[in-house]
Amino acid sequence: MGWNKFLLGFGVGFASALLLKEALSDSLIPGDKALKLAKEAFKKNGPIDGSWIQMNPENYSKSGIQYQVYKGGISRKLNQESHQYEFVIDAKTGSILEVNPL
Repeated sequence: MGWNKFLLGFGVGFASALLLKEALSDSLIPGDKALKLAKEAFKKNGPIDGSWIQMNPENYSKSGIQYQVYKGGISRKLNQESHQYEFVIDAKTGSILEVNPL
């Protein structure tokens, strides 16, 4: 009887761990982490002067696909001229979906 209870407990624990992992994989990355990812991507093309992000995710549709996204911006100087960009970043994966110069 002892082994049966042990195996039952092990099975329940394992199933719970799988369900928890599934639930956490659908969670959103924090806004500050999304901003950090965007800044790292922009820094590959040169230094940046400033950045901002909306900390509340919002619904966004692109090519008929729905996303939860953060919107933010980056500013930089190129040839002594200020340039600003708005970006849209996926709140689940951290992938930049769109960049628009302002």
